[in-house]
Amino acid sequence: MTDKAVVIGASAGGVQALSQILPALPGNFPLPIFVVVHVPPRRDNALVQLLAAKCALQVKEAEDKEMVTGGMIYFAPADYHLLVEEGGTLALSSEEPVNHSRPAIDVLFESAADAYGPALTGIVLTGANHDGADGLKAVGAAGGVALVENPVTAEVSTMPAAALAACPSARAMSFADIVTHLRDWAAA
Repeated sequence: MTDKAVVIGASAGGVQALSQILPALPGNFPLPIFVVVHVPPRRDNALVQLLAAKCALQVKEAEDKEMVTGGMIYFAPADYHLLVEEGGTLALSSEEPVNHSRPAIDVLFESAADAYGPALTGIVLTGANHDGADGLKAVGAAGGVALVENPVTAEVSTMPAAALAACPSARAMSFADIVTHLRDWAAA
């Protein structure tokens, strides 16, 4: 299991937000990045192919019981919750939706907070519901770094605003500042 990790959650407007952040990371970025984007069930996640073409890092859909590798971007498959297990494996779950979503951001963030504790950065991006708020609170409570896309400039401000309210230690940042934080934090 890698020492540190990053979790990112997005909903409405998330494709554009992720397209600003993930391609800006260098090919030697050493940490695993786990991503939940609300996508409709029974649909291929075209986001993986779209971002794979733009990113220097390898982008893939997470697989059940897969070992976590640094420098990889893992997306939750449509209609499955993505969890990070202690010991460095991923798990997929078809349990009930959380916040009307499967995959749910809260499920990923809470499991990653348990697995990584203070060695985790959680980022909540644009979205129209409250998914991610409890998860970011869990990241902060575990000693991790909690960030949100600035609600003022987010395409849909509901999700980052809810995460800020739930996790007062969270910092609102621009895309450029998020990228700078990730690069600096990975190098520390």
